Formats: sequence, C-alpha cells, structure tokens
Amino acid sequence: MKKKIMLSAINTVRNHRINRKYKDRLFRLIFQNKKDLLSLYNAVNASHYTDTDELEIRTLENAVYLGYKNDLSFLISNTLNLYEHQSTMNPNMPLRGLIYFVDMIKAYIEENGYNIYGKNRIPLPTPVYIVFYNGIEEQPDIVTLRLSDAFILKEAQESALECKAIMLNINMGHNTELMKRCARLEEYAYFVEAVRRYMNIGYRLQEAVDHAVDECLKENKIADILMKNRAEVKSMLLTDFSERKYRKLLKKEAIAEGREEGLEEGRKEGLEEGRKEGLEEGRKEGRRKGQQEAAALFKRLLQDNRHADLEKALNDEHYRKNLMKDYGIF
Repeated sequence: MKKKIMLSAINTVRNHRINRKYKDRLFRLIFQNKKDLLSLYNAVNASHYTDTDELEIRTLENAVYLGYKNDLSFLISNTLNLYEHQSTMNPNMPLRGLIYFVDMIKAYIEENGYNIYGKNRIPLPTPVYIVFYNGIEEQPDIVTLRLSDAFILKEAQESALECKAIMLNINMGHNTELMKRCARLEEYAYFVEAVRRYMNIGYRLQEAVDHAVDECLKENKIADILMKNRAEVKSMLLTDFSERKYRKLLKKEAIAEGREEGLEEGRKEGLEEGRKEGLEEGRKEGRRKGQQEAAALFKRLLQDNRHADLEKALNDEHYRKNLMKDYGIF
C-alpha cells in the first residue's frame, strides 16, 4: 500500500497579526492543481509519485504571514516542504523559512497530539525549503542560502540553529533538466520570458503582457490557465512586476555592455596609435643609428686609406653593409 501523501498549510497564524490581503501570483495559481503540484515535487526530487487521489491540499487563503506570502507548503513522504516563488534575490529567505517552519512544526505537533514534555522523542518530518527564482538579475542555476551566514559571530562557537534555502533559477536557459521533468514549470518560464522579450523591443508592460498571453495561447503554454484567468493573470503581473526597475536594469546592462565595447575599441585604437608611434620612433632611431654606423665606417676607411672602398660604400648600400660586417660595426 502506498504511503498517503498529505499536503497541508496553516490557514491562520497564531499570535501574529495578518496585516493585509494578498493576491496569489501566477506561480501559485498554476501549481495549486494536484497534478501540477505533484509534477513539480517529482521534478525537484526526481521521484515518481503518480496517484493524485492521495493528495489532500489545504492552502493559505488570502493571508500574509508577517508580511510574507507563503506560496506552497505541504507534507509528503515524511518531509515538510515549503515552496516559494521569488522575483528578487533575498538573502533573508532562510530567516523567513525558520519563522514559518516553527509554526508549521507547532501545528504538526498539535495535530498529532504529541507531548513535547514527554519521555519519548517526537518524530518530526524533515523540513525542505525550495525557492523558485525568476527575477531579472542574473543568478546561477542553484544557490544555497543559510541562516548561519547572517550570524554576527560565525566562529565563536557552534550554532544552535540552522535553516537552509535552496534557490533554483527557473528563468529560461537555466536548470534545463528540471524544466524537462516538469512541463508546467517550463511553460511558466516561457510566459515570463515572452513578457520580457516584448518589453525589450519597446512595448510597455501592459502591451507586453497582452502579446505574451496571445503568444502562449498560440504555442499552448499554460493555455488552459490563461484562457480561464486572462484578466486575473494580467492583474497579477501588473501588480508584481516593476517596469521601472526592469527598464533601469536594462539600461544598466546596456551601459555595462557599451563600456566593454568601448574598452575593447579603445584598446584596439590605443594599440594602433602605439604601433604608429612605435614605427615613427623606430624609424627615427633607425636613421640615427644608421648615421652613426655609417660615420663609424667612413672614419675607419679613412684611417686605413681605403679611399676607393669609401667612394663605393657611399653609393652602394649592400657593399657598405658588408664593410660594416668586416669591421664589426653591426
């Protein structure tokens, strides 16, 4: 009999104020479906769960925990998983994960009726924290973020706490094997890339989203989501995406690229100018040295009373060079 896979999340957070409502992002909208969520889990863990009837999903309902949105949290095969989507690189993700896992584990202990003051060790699911990154700043395929990196005193003594977040870059061109294992993830990445592509050729954000939606419908990329939720998806992107920041980053990258091209062109121009200056200086030095060598030869020929050789050397460069060799003037 297969192990039952139960996905759960906290609907309310004890002792913490929920300070505002939050609209789900496209990432969560896509993976709220049992089949797609299971596919994502299998892709990340190289597992092969297939029976979606064993899934029981309970998700957050328009709540923000301490101002942070928790995209997907679930129990499966004795692991307590937290999946979050991020469009910015945030070094504080491990701290956020720690805070969230504390309440998740509290809820787990209460649901199972465990006694933390008892003599028996409480069996706990292993926390796993995955961050799916698709921001505009370049990042490696995989980045490991640790809570201990934030500790002021890192080597004073062994830390009593650790929380590790694995950040996976899900922009197009990154983590290709992961994308192959999860078609939905690849489709999502394609849509985000399409929006950026249209913005790169001059469309405003709203127009870029419209064109990207039309393209994805044509290419059958998350088409079922876009057909049913076009207005909602558009609203999500217009809310979450900072066009000003994106344009600023594009300008920064263009300046950096232009600077590199300018440096290369300047280097080539400098080399060419240096070559020309070197040639001119070489010519001057050559003429000066040639004059000195010729004068030394003529002096030696006069001293040896070789007047005929002197007259011939004045008019014959080849004969002059041979005489210089004979006298060791070269």
